[in-house]
Amino acid sequence: MQNGMGINSKIFKELIMSGINVITMGNHTWGKKDIFNIIDNKKLLRPANYPKDILGNGYGIYECNKKKIAVINLIGRASMSVLSENPFIIANDIIEKIKDKVDAIFIDFHAEATAEKIAMGYFLDGKVTCVFGTHTHVATADETILEKGTAYITDIGMTGPKKSVIGMDIDASIKRFVTTLPERYRVSDDKEIIMNGCIINLNSESCRAEKIDRIKL
Repeated sequence: MQNGMGINSKIFKELIMSGINVITMGNHTWGKKDIFNIIDNKKLLRPANYPKDILGNGYGIYECNKKKIAVINLIGRASMSVLSENPFIIANDIIEKIKDKVDAIFIDFHAEATAEKIAMGYFLDGKVTCVFGTHTHVATADETILEKGTAYITDIGMTGPKKSVIGMDIDASIKRFVTTLPERYRVSDDKEIIMNGCIINLNSESCRAEKIDRIKL
């Protein structure tokens, strides 16, 4: 399975059939026209702080082991070139709306600036189960349980070809930087795949985060 920016129906179905509960998006949400055929699926989330009334769902509530788990997808505003509402305000509004209906809340904050993601972690500490960052494709070594009990990591990294520039063909990426001329990004054809992510252990009763481990395979 190989893809560039965005997601299509075929890949969405393959991921869901593999056992994935929910897929979150980011600045390439609209990268494939086919997205409009699946955008309203409850297992696909786009950033909740996109403009009001836009298609799709910004958060969802899912049942796992008799627990109700909320997942909220947000996009950052610093250096993202995407028009969006304030993610801090939107996050707080959603949490206030659902906090008494769920056992745990996970935040995927798709953002470029580490400062913005770190600030979000502290802003939501004690209000959510976990805040994890995405977008920069490189896992950060700052996984921790914050003072008020929220698990946090600035970026969980990527899953994709090892010999690449954040997933893309090396020569095409270098040409863009050396010449400053437009060059179509191509997905690297390297067959060695790496997988980054994190595992959060929750208390079986309270659903509070007890441990967060960064993984690299």
